[in-house]
Amino acid sequence: MDFLTFVIIGIGLSMDCFAIALMIGATTKVRLLSTAVVIAFCFGLFQGGMTFLGWCAGINLVTLIASYGRVIAFLLLFFIGVKMIIDGLNQKEDSIELLRPASVMSLSIATSIDALPAGMSFGILQSPIVIPALIIGIVAFTCSFIGVFAGKRFERLFGNKSDIVGGIILVLMGIRIIIG
Repeated sequence: MDFLTFVIIGIGLSMDCFAIALMIGATTKVRLLSTAVVIAFCFGLFQGGMTFLGWCAGINLVTLIASYGRVIAFLLLFFIGVKMIIDGLNQKEDSIELLRPASVMSLSIATSIDALPAGMSFGILQSPIVIPALIIGIVAFTCSFIGVFAGKRFERLFGNKSDIVGGIILVLMGIRIIIG
């Protein structure tokens, strides 16, 4: 496989990172640059890391994780999304909840579970993993960073209802993941 193939795989794996980053940007009221860096770093690290773990894990472990991965991703996205909707309906002023370490970690896991089987495919092909995992991580970082800033424009469109819209997006993404 070549560089362009790894970038395309990275883009495919990063679409959910972009969507979540978009929503985070729309609901973030302060420190947009630092939020973008933290979210992009975590999402990129987890995308690259999960790709590497998938490669390392072997067929049996990835099959086990893959069978529960959809449920784990659904639950994480669903509960965070419902909490955002409730906060939005209660007219909570600031959506700092999403920026707490536990929330960032949960979102990072939820958006990167699909990288496990991708990493496994590199293992099956007996392909080296360091360069593909780095490229996938860098692409996820870039998509997430851009997503946070694009989300600020999204916030201007929806105003103070962006928490509700963002929560609905998370719930719908969770449903899409569980349905397959």
